[in-house]
Amino acid sequence: MVKNSASNLLTSVDSLFTTQSERDEAKRETVMMLSPAEISDFPNHPFKVRMDESMTEMVESVKQYGVLLPALIRPKPDGGYEMVSGHRRKRASGIAGCEMPCIVRELTDDEATIIMVDSNLQRETILPSEKAFAYKMKLDAMKRQAGRPSNSAPVEPNLKGTRSNEELAANSPDSRAQIQRFIRLTNLVPELLDMVDEGKVAMRPAVELSYLSEEEQRSLVETMECEDCTPSHVQAIKMRNFSKEGKLNEDVILSIMQEEKPNQKEKLKIPTERISKYFTPGTPVQKIEDTIIKALELYRRRQRDQNR
Repeated sequence: MVKNSASNLLTSVDSLFTTQSERDEAKRETVMMLSPAEISDFPNHPFKVRMDESMTEMVESVKQYGVLLPALIRPKPDGGYEMVSGHRRKRASGIAGCEMPCIVRELTDDEATIIMVDSNLQRETILPSEKAFAYKMKLDAMKRQAGRPSNSAPVEPNLKGTRSNEELAANSPDSRAQIQRFIRLTNLVPELLDMVDEGKVAMRPAVELSYLSEEEQRSLVETMECEDCTPSHVQAIKMRNFSKEGKLNEDVILSIMQEEKPNQKEKLKIPTERISKYFTPGTPVQKIEDTIIKALELYRRRQRDQNR
């Protein structure tokens, strides 16, 4: 039978001079009312706090009812507090000019990072850039906690992920492959990343473009502005291949971007339910299209006759 160690047999000094209720109270989290000015933002917070319609509504709610859900903060080593979860509530409270309830919790940097990301991933609307930097921050924190190098972030969707990658995907709304794609976006220059957020550049070509050097990406941005166009997935792959071979320059980028893409031809789509009542069920699409064209031609002739 294994003997108890001396440390297990000794009674702690703390238990000798404090009661159990006092020890429980010391461990219990407290809720404090604080001014937003007393709380600093989380360092490199990846989620933007927008002054949009939703924020306006939140400000009015805070003015009327106060902040109903306490924010999560942690004490800073040099004094004061740092926000972990509740940046939007902090902004609304600041505008409303009132204090907010906060749960104070002792957290390490990595623990705080993981909680911050997880709490914000529940938002209804999240920009690709926000997910990109948030996933990278959380993955790096998880790797540090597990004792693995934080600079070994995934770069290829087809590579076998580490345990941290799998754990990240298991507790996130996106798949491991999609998370890897989001993290790749952190390699884009700000101009291209903004285009991804605005929906001007799709995710798949954006991932391919993330492998270009910063100089190559900036040349691409200039070409896109001059030609008023965006790269397709196929064009992005071509540029990545030329870059890999050391052959991508301004002329090559221009040549690739001037290629005609099927999605550059503007198309007009009319919902079926809006025109179905004018045709018998089973009418071929081509016949529907021809009929609409003939009707428009007739309408145009009548308009001309009326204007004479």
